Amino acid sequence: MDLIARVARHFEDSAQTKLHAVEALATPVADAIEALTGCLINGGKILACGNGGSAADAQHFAAELIGRFEAERQELAAIALTTDTSILTAVANDYGYNRVFSRQVRGLGHAGDILLAISTSGNSGNVIEAIEAAHEHDMRVVALTGKGGGEIGRQLRAGDIHLCAPAERTARIQEIHLLIIHCLCDGIDALLLGVE
Repeated sequence: MDLIARVARHFEDSAQTKLHAVEALATPVADAIEALTGCLINGGKILACGNGGSAADAQHFAAELIGRFEAERQELAAIALTTDTSILTAVANDYGYNRVFSRQVRGLGHAGDILLAISTSGNSGNVIEAIEAAHEHDMRVVALTGKGGGEIGRQLRAGDIHLCAPAERTARIQEIHLLIIHCLCDGIDALLLGVE
C-alpha cells in the first residue's frame, strides 16, 4: 500500500469537492451570514446542534462566536446544545435520544433566534425534532447537510436556509461544513465590524 499516494488522494479529493461546492453554496452561505448577523444585532441567539463530528462543529461555531474568530469584538450569543451532559443524559433517559435537542430548543429558543442544525446525512432524528421545535417557536433554521439533504432538506420552510454539501462521503461533507462554519464566522465579523 502506498500511504503517501493515499494521503495525496484525500487532499486532492477534498480540494476538488470544495471547489465544486463554491458555485452551489456561495449565495446561500452569504444569505446565512446575513440572517445570523441580523439575528444577533436584534438581540437574538443562535442555538447549534448535531451528532458526532457535527456536534464538534456545533461547539466549534459557538466557541468562535462567544470567544472570537480572527478579530477582537464583543461576545456573541451562541449556545451549542451538545455540551451539557446532565441535560443530554436526563432527556435521553426520560424521553429518548431523539428529544435531546428539541427539549433544549423549546426551553431556550424564542422567536427571532436561529437554529444551526448540522447533519451530514440530513436524516438525524434528534436534529429533525430540533427543527420541528424551532419552527414551533418561530425560529429560522440554517441547516448544514450533505447527501442531497435527506429528510431535513424536505422539512425546511420558506425563510430557512439549506447549506447542502454536494458530496456523498461523510469526510468530505464534514470538511465542507467546517469551511462553511469558518465562512459564517468571518462573514458575521465582517458585517459587525464593517470590514471589507
